[in-house]
Amino acid sequence: MVPFLSIILPAHNEEQRLPRTLQEVNGFIKSQSYPVEVVLVENGSRDRTLALAQEYAVRMPFLKVIHEEQSGKGLAVRTGILAAKGEYRIFCDVDFSMPVTEINRFIPPVLPDCQVAIGSREAPGAVRYNEPYYRHLSGRIFNTLVRWLALPGLQDTQCGFKCFRGDIAEEIFPLQTNTGWAFDVEVLFVARQRGYHIVEVPIPWYFNPESKVRMLRDSWRMLRDLILIRRNGLQGKYRRR
Repeated sequence: MVPFLSIILPAHNEEQRLPRTLQEVNGFIKSQSYPVEVVLVENGSRDRTLALAQEYAVRMPFLKVIHEEQSGKGLAVRTGILAAKGEYRIFCDVDFSMPVTEINRFIPPVLPDCQVAIGSREAPGAVRYNEPYYRHLSGRIFNTLVRWLALPGLQDTQCGFKCFRGDIAEEIFPLQTNTGWAFDVEVLFVARQRGYHIVEVPIPWYFNPESKVRMLRDSWRMLRDLILIRRNGLQGKYRRR
């Protein structure tokens, strides 16, 4: 049976958070009336993430585990999206700073005619919990650069929950070149260049102090990536041939 939904989980050094996440996902799947698969992509971990995921896969038949040697969240997401079979494919951060129960708001019938839906902490109705001011400010500065250089009109491109209709995912993700933190911007840029509609879904979002994004460390790299995405777009590398 073809799954209606694929949940893609990129996992790098997630030994501590993975058990709770998989238990939450398991509970969510059991309460749904449609078939779901979970594709967990472990890449470049130095802890027991891979072994732990494989242990859970033995007793969770919906769970598929893929191992990638190289690290990079963008690489893990692309691998998982293209290995998935679902009619809709959503990738989620393992820490689930958005409650797993919100997933249904990204897909039909709650969101009819979904092409691309992204979780947003800035859309009307979204709520942020416990986020430090400095972190919010740095995120808004980066999003301003994103809107100037690549995606005007989108208020939050970096929230780690994004859903694509399966056929659109299979068209877009082979064109993804960025394997780091700015990969989200690239795949959304490609989607927009190809005429697909992107919806921002307002979500409740809970700040996790263990987040692996370090804005000061990563900002220059992300700015460089934005410029590269913009250049690729101007050169027509993402357009239909």
